[in-house]
Amino acid sequence: MRTTRIRVFLAVGLGAVLLAGPWGAAAAADDGGRTLLAEMTGAQEAPGPGDPDGSGTAVLRVNPGQEQICYTLTVENVEDVTAAHIHVAPPGEPGPVVVPLVPPTTGSSSDCASVDRDLALAILKDPAAYYVNVHSSDFGAGAVRGQLHT
Repeated sequence: MRTTRIRVFLAVGLGAVLLAGPWGAAAAADDGGRTLLAEMTGAQEAPGPGDPDGSGTAVLRVNPGQEQICYTLTVENVEDVTAAHIHVAPPGEPGPVVVPLVPPTTGSSSDCASVDRDLALAILKDPAAYYVNVHSSDFGAGAVRGQLHT
């Protein structure tokens, strides 16, 4: 009798794990999204140099179910901000823009960007493969940058 209960318990547990599989995180993110962060500095810009005294933060809410990324960007000591983006590339390497963002021209900006569900899922699956950067007139290639993380 005890062996039967253990087998049933193991079968139910294994079934739950198999059902959740790789979709477990995506399903949770579909319900309201998941928050990702980036601490931006000029030293992280690639290719550098970035703004040596510039810094900033990015707080993103990635929601594949809503096909959107809502965000707040803040920067300090970055003059004449011109653009902001999410790029795909590992630390130390430049990469293509995947999501344009409203630049924090007054020191901060908040908005929601429409994104393809597959891109939102990819960002959630491997946030460190993506970075946020802010550009300025003095640092056209990027003033500050930070890799995404949970």
